[in-house]
Amino acid sequence: MNDSRACGVCPSSLFTAGAVSSGRVTEMDRWLLRALLKKAGMPEISAALWDGRDTVASHGSPHRMVVRNRAALLRLVFDPLLYFGDDYSAGNIEIEGNLVAFLETIYRALSSPGAMKRRAMPYDRLWQQINPLARSRDNIQHHYDLGNEFYRLWLDREMLYTCAYFPAPDLSIERAQEAKMELVCRKLGLKGGEQVIEAGCGWGGLARYMARKYGAKVRAFNISAEQLAYARQRAHEEGIDGVEYLEDDYRNIKGECDAFVSVGMLEHVGPENYAGLGQVIDRTLTERGVGLVHTIGQDIPQPLCGWLQKRIFPGSYTPTIREMMDLFEPCHFSVLDVENLRLHYARTLEHWLRRFEQHAGQVSQMFDDNFVRAWRLYLCGSIANFTTGSLQLYQVLFSRRGNNGLPWTRHHQMIAGDDHGTV
Repeated sequence: MNDSRACGVCPSSLFTAGAVSSGRVTEMDRWLLRALLKKAGMPEISAALWDGRDTVASHGSPHRMVVRNRAALLRLVFDPLLYFGDDYSAGNIEIEGNLVAFLETIYRALSSPGAMKRRAMPYDRLWQQINPLARSRDNIQHHYDLGNEFYRLWLDREMLYTCAYFPAPDLSIERAQEAKMELVCRKLGLKGGEQVIEAGCGWGGLARYMARKYGAKVRAFNISAEQLAYARQRAHEEGIDGVEYLEDDYRNIKGECDAFVSVGMLEHVGPENYAGLGQVIDRTLTERGVGLVHTIGQDIPQPLCGWLQKRIFPGSYTPTIREMMDLFEPCHFSVLDVENLRLHYARTLEHWLRRFEQHAGQVSQMFDDNFVRAWRLYLCGSIANFTTGSLQLYQVLFSRRGNNGLPWTRHHQMIAGDDHGTV
């Protein structure tokens, strides 16, 4: 993508995040920075340019942004939701103070009336939101095939890269992830010998848990070769024979199941494919079967910011509850339960960020310093998105219409702080 074509006053060289343009700070530079912050809803931060002098001073605020060169400033003005991430990663923007708290301040200001919004994406970005089979594989590989050793540094021992569940706030990430898997199984009412289809199984932890603790027969689908290699190895080492890991796209799922589960995959499907996923569930779920979809979501329909789309999660989209109904309504599924675990995801990310920072030196050796800064921003920004309510985490339980073999209450779902589903 060459965004410089859309900016008639900016030379294309400025749209390389590593570009440096030094020189005396002018009044025009200061005006541009003030205009940018006004467009962002005037967040309570201080901001300085490369001369070190505060152009915008917020007395009493611990948050300060320093833009290190004119090229970075011009990129910010052109597309802040893309180039802030690029230039922070490259070291052209520094944040003084706590990065999570800084981003929380920014996100709250962006939600104010009149502040900039995530723009409808131009054609050269819109294509990334459409996920045909071949592109879905490319998008998944971009993020998940960075290497199992990278993720092993900061995830829990089961390599669960989705929201954990904290029935007690002080749980370790290992115990909270076990509690999440137990919660999913209890919501599904899983019983021994039942057939389960899991769409998008990650490193296979949930499938192993369902087979090991509940005696379920699980077919788990994924298109990440790195993740599947790990999942198969773990199942073999643990002697679990109730799981079959299949390298295939959800669109090709066939067979029959008593429970259909998808944890952390819907974000990669795209709204244009929700009806198709619903049809897959419809052709596989038995008459008395139940399903659960666990996904990051949002309150209003809008694209993710350009930086996340381009650098971290190409092809991703977080749905609203209304958009999710395109999964259920055409196939006459009944929604049984909706739970929002938003703050549980913020706590999960805090654990991940802490471990990531502990291993930042190793990550830099695997990749480089820019990669470390990019992923630090991604993790900190995700925490801020959940704490400010910009993102939600939905678990939606559903079944076929007229299924009366269901619990009368939610009592079976309750997990106490000392009951984590550990096996």
